[in-house]
Order: sequence, then C-alpha cells, then structure tokens
Amino acid sequence: MAVKIKKGSEMMQIPVIPLVDTVFNLLIFFLVATKVAEAERELPLTPPDASEAQALTVRPKELVVNIDQTGNLFLANQPVTLRELDLALNTAFVNNHGRTPVTIRADERSKWKVVVAVLNSCEKNKVRQYHLTTRESVPIGK
Repeated sequence: MAVKIKKGSEMMQIPVIPLVDTVFNLLIFFLVATKVAEAERELPLTPPDASEAQALTVRPKELVVNIDQTGNLFLANQPVTLRELDLALNTAFVNNHGRTPVTIRADERSKWKVVVAVLNSCEKNKVRQYHLTTRESVPIGK
C-alpha cells in the first residue's frame, strides 16, 4: 500500500530566497555598524596643557560694516576706507579660517555702488558668512 504525501500547493510554501537575502543584508549591516562603533572609541589619553589653546566651538567675533547715506564706511563705529576694510576682512579671514560673520548695515539712501563694493570686498577676501540687514517693512497706507 503506497502512502500518499500531500506536498501542499505552491502558495503554502515559504519563499526562501527573499528570506536569505534579507538575512544576508542584516548580517552585512550589523558587521559594518560594529566596525564603525569600534572606530569611534577614543583612547584613554591625557593631552598636554596649552595656555593659548581655544575651544573649537568658539564663535569668531562678528564684524559690522555700516554705510551712511553719503557712502562713508564705518567698521566698529570707526570711519574706514574701502582699502582699510579690505585689510580688516583679510585679517579676519586669516585669523578665523574664513568663519568670520560680517553684517552689512546700509542707510536706505546710501549709494548702491558702495554697498556692492563692500559685498565685493567680502567675496574677494573669502568671507562667506555675510548678510545685509533690513528693517521690517511697513505696509503702505498705514
């Protein structure tokens, strides 16, 4: 007497290949994550003291350039020429590795040519963190 074994339908079988792929991907992920976690550990060191050392998170002092209505430039409330401004921006770039923020404040009646010259000076001296200040606009008719 022959024994008949029911193998079931195709729909009842577990798809093995996608399961193996998923397990393989998880294995690779955990191997890579373990290597990264090991690489981030710090060695137990005692660094030497330095009297002039500064923390890396120290924000450089902001430079404020003011332009009055006649086109005169002021840096830290001191009148300067465009050449002196160039020198100050270049010094700030050298001392702070290009991280010095510059705020440009211009009177609304100042000459646009002077504002563009200050912007050009920032670009020439590799100052990338500069912005122009404005005031909140008041709707017309109020």
